[in-house]
Amino acid sequence: MEFIKTDKAPQAVGSYSQAVKVGNFLFISGQIAINPETGNERVLKNIEAILREAGFSLKDVVKTTVYLKNMCDFAEMNGVYAKFFGEHRPARATVEVSNLPLGALVEIEAIAVKEE
Repeated sequence: MEFIKTDKAPQAVGSYSQAVKVGNFLFISGQIAINPETGNERVLKNIEAILREAGFSLKDVVKTTVYLKNMCDFAEMNGVYAKFFGEHRPARATVEVSNLPLGALVEIEAIAVKEE
């Protein structure tokens, strides 16, 4: 088991790792809209930075879970998500939650796998 950490994504705000690599799998902790340099929103770019640090790419993502504070934001999130992933379509679940860390409106976690 390898703990992945990069300065190109927000540091963990609790007792967890940005990601954990086990064999060919990478489990990325939920990312909220924090830019480690400016504080601007960038959930998917944070996920991409963690993937790169571990030697993975967006094409290796097989499953995401999206947590929305308000399901009314689904269409907007889905548009950004679709543009970011392009033709790559990992499995996904999207759920509405009552609250997210630091008042975030969206949090996304991901699982990636490298084929041997």
